[in-house]
Amino acid sequence: MRSICVYCGSRDGARPAFAQAAEALGRGIAARGWRLVYGAGDVGLMGRVARAVQESGGETFGVIPSHLLQLEVGKRDLTRFVVTETMHERKKVMLMNADAVIVLPGGAGTLDEFFEALTWRQLGLHDKPIIVLNVDGYWDRLSALMRAVVSDGFADPSLLDFVRTAPDAGAALDLLA
Repeated sequence: MRSICVYCGSRDGARPAFAQAAEALGRGIAARGWRLVYGAGDVGLMGRVARAVQESGGETFGVIPSHLLQLEVGKRDLTRFVVTETMHERKKVMLMNADAVIVLPGGAGTLDEFFEALTWRQLGLHDKPIIVLNVDGYWDRLSALMRAVVSDGFADPSLLDFVRTAPDAGAALDLLA
């Protein structure tokens, strides 16, 4: 079974397309017989992905630090529910229990998770695919920033090869098939 780590917002965001993409991704993960690895919240896009996986008969592996159990409404009915002490430990457990990463829209926490996974890949600590699900062009500015980091000499052009972009959930999952 493949395990897909999904980084995404603990809010739904302003566009209905974000919630639709999260639910489609969850259904797609379950349809392929893969397991969701995520932040164990039951709010925002996180909750939508997890519920879609569960409603489609899929397995879920959630990881949440103890200080976020209330804020992110820890979803305790998962296949596996892990509580960590710190955010750093959460990110490590999530990435180490996944075969690939898909990034949905989100805020600072999602960016933190994405950049840590990208940095670890750049440093050779893992070779897992990282896919940005660019719903309605949400991550266009991130792609521009990454190109600027390379063009301004702060990273080797190979950095751009570590991240692939997909327009929708189906395309993102097809990149991993």
